[in-house]
Amino acid sequence: MSKPLLLVLGDQLSLSLTAIKDAPPNAVVAMCEVADEARYVPHHIHKIGLFMAAMRHFAQTLRDKGFQVHYSRIDDADNTQSLLNEAERIAKQYGCDQIRVTRPGEWRLWNDITARKDAALPWTLLEDERFFTTPDDFASWARGRKQLRLEYFYREQRKRTGLLMEGDAPAGGKWNFDHDNREPISAALSFPALPQHSQDELTREALRDAQHHFSEHMGSLDNFNLPVTRRQALVDLKHFIDHGLADFGRYQDAISDIEPFLYHSRLSAALNIGLLTPHEVCEAAEQQYHIGKAPINAVEGFIRQILGWREYVRGLYWTQMPSYKQQNGLSAKRDLPKFYWDGNTDMRCLQRAIQMTIDNSYAHHIQRLMVTGNFALLCGVKPEALCDWYLAVYADACEWVELPNTLGMVLHADGGLMGSKPYCASGKYIDKMSDHCQHCRYTPKQVTGPNACPLNSLYWHFLETNAEQLNRNPRMRLIYGSLSRMKEEKREAIRQQAEQFLSTLETRPGYGLPSHTQGYQKESYQ
Repeated sequence: MSKPLLLVLGDQLSLSLTAIKDAPPNAVVAMCEVADEARYVPHHIHKIGLFMAAMRHFAQTLRDKGFQVHYSRIDDADNTQSLLNEAERIAKQYGCDQIRVTRPGEWRLWNDITARKDAALPWTLLEDERFFTTPDDFASWARGRKQLRLEYFYREQRKRTGLLMEGDAPAGGKWNFDHDNREPISAALSFPALPQHSQDELTREALRDAQHHFSEHMGSLDNFNLPVTRRQALVDLKHFIDHGLADFGRYQDAISDIEPFLYHSRLSAALNIGLLTPHEVCEAAEQQYHIGKAPINAVEGFIRQILGWREYVRGLYWTQMPSYKQQNGLSAKRDLPKFYWDGNTDMRCLQRAIQMTIDNSYAHHIQRLMVTGNFALLCGVKPEALCDWYLAVYADACEWVELPNTLGMVLHADGGLMGSKPYCASGKYIDKMSDHCQHCRYTPKQVTGPNACPLNSLYWHFLETNAEQLNRNPRMRLIYGSLSRMKEEKREAIRQQAEQFLSTLETRPGYGLPSHTQGYQKESYQ
């Protein structure tokens, strides 16, 4: 009788996982903490703490269910510190004749595992059935389409799942209520306080180990409050459904100078490592609409992020890799600004978004897209540098979701495959959607001069620099018309303002870690 080793990865902490739900009684489950996976980019210490604590708890859950589990801790003397090598070592130790693993969240691992399928100790890849769709489903939908637009994919998912459907029609009479979800921040708003998760000894031990081995990484574990068990994740889900969802829609694009979470769910990390399923999250939100506790614009906007966007970017990732990661459609060449690692900038919007990231390993989607992302786009930061940063600093950043969002949506580096236009904006957008500007030494009302918001001149400079690629885009026609009508002396003044700023912008190749830090190796997808 075959004896398989079932490798469970750190983002696969679900009892419904394909690799374990039909496991034979003699199977051995392996879970591995290895330095290679913690250090290929310098993950935020909250992210490392989350994975280590959640993995250790899930291993205990599997033992309680009767599984034989071998758990490799980061400081075990015989740990090879390489995920695939460690799995093969454990398989040999237990006399296993094959290794089974569910599709990982990175093409890098999928490619390495595929290369071992015919080895003496063969590996078998199983499909991940915890999503609404598979990569094959997305490929079938995409086949023959000239444009892979989210809206059409999302509508098909609504029809297929029945979520927010009234017969053949969308609930509320429209597919998309985004127009109602753009209210700016207001001083009168009060936001729900997050549940504070207690830490048992298993969690405390995992956090101590994370601190011991990765103390040079971004962040402090003193305020760690991510869910590390399914029970804690369900507490966070119920809290959002009861206290955040009803107001989520209206203010989902708003930015606060002091509040990092607003009405956002903060469920993406738990979803992405498997403590929650997208099905139960969407169904819980839909139920609030049906019982009259949350308006359609909030519920539809939230479900669209999970049923629509989350599935869409995953499908793009798996159908476009590995060439997708190499794309640089706007030929951006700048290294990442140094202040992305420490928040040391006098631009208030960036300083606050980065400090919140340092503090919480979290920033909501508009902070990522329209603050740190927009600035990087306008400055011509190369995709590799920004993608690595987002992957490193956010607790919810698995590459399948991070890479398309950053390279495609933020940087428009995929030639418009994801987005029909770049999400570029001047300081006026930040002033409209946030309360940052009143605390900033710059003013969004000036384009040139010592007090002018740098985003203003950078915006026009970006449009001018990339005119050859962008000015034929029908969605950019109006703004390029404004640029063409601008007097040459004004254009020259803006050009000089932007180039002066860029010439003094300090960047740092690599990862912004202490110079003595070793072990951060670049991955190649050639």
